Amino acid sequence: MKRVLITDDCHPVLMEGLESLGYQCDFVPDITPEATLDQIPDYTGLIINSKIQVNRDFLDRAVLLKFVGRLGSGMEIVDRPYAAERGVSVFSSPEGNRNAVAEQALGMLLSLSNHLSRADQEVRQKIWRREANRGWELRGKTLGIIGFGHTGSQFAKKLAGMEMKVLSYDRYLNDYSEGMPWVKEVESLEEIVSQSDIISLHLPLTPETKHLVDAAFIQRCKPGFILINTARGACVDTAAVVEGLASGQIGGACLDVFENEKPVTYTVSELAVYEQLFGFENVVLTPHIAGWTLESKRLLAETLLQKIKGVF
Repeated sequence: MKRVLITDDCHPVLMEGLESLGYQCDFVPDITPEATLDQIPDYTGLIINSKIQVNRDFLDRAVLLKFVGRLGSGMEIVDRPYAAERGVSVFSSPEGNRNAVAEQALGMLLSLSNHLSRADQEVRQKIWRREANRGWELRGKTLGIIGFGHTGSQFAKKLAGMEMKVLSYDRYLNDYSEGMPWVKEVESLEEIVSQSDIISLHLPLTPETKHLVDAAFIQRCKPGFILINTARGACVDTAAVVEGLASGQIGGACLDVFENEKPVTYTVSELAVYEQLFGFENVVLTPHIAGWTLESKRLLAETLLQKIKGVF
């Protein structure tokens, strides 16, 4: 019988759908990468989220493998060229959580601009500081979106009624904002950097995008700009962001993703950087939960299932 190994939590609709296609599904959400590597020779299909690296060595072990399904986006964890060479189909489902990511990006920005996190904690302590928590409005600000794929385009849609100037840059797309007259496509990254009060990243992690936001990038931005990252942690140089926040060159940050998302593994130098980051009041931080909604859990599974059905 054809077997599929499911290595992370997912909505039951995915397993039910795969079983209806004749697959035996082994749901092992707590499996380790090491155990996955040991067991993969027995499987025809593999469902992953983010902990499994489907690299060349992994694929060499997966002698029966016909497909890999990624719940979400983030395809840097799969060696797609080698998978194609081995005849292994690779699917992802960024359509499943793009709306959730866009909503979170806007929510984090509104929280930052209105000091909601701080004000909430103060009210709970019976501290009443209205003037100290006076916010600033998004209307009239310029927001630059870098990357106009699934989440970038959805975030732009959320800004339709915000009365902002929205700029977008995507190196690999042209004429991509049709139907969104409030979005202006620009031809260079420098236009985003020089004009934007707020910059939001919507990029995959590639050699090209790693540490895109470094010290040099930050210095080219408008003083006091706001940084939003709901994409991949390594798209920003964390130490450079901390320095930018300390100097005031960065006026605030909304970060859902981080270079190291396992605090127990922090090195001494990483610990120092993150402790400084966590100490700023003008940051909103969440544990990689953009896109992690009740609705997206089902939609990710349904999207992936339909793509697998389309080929197998």
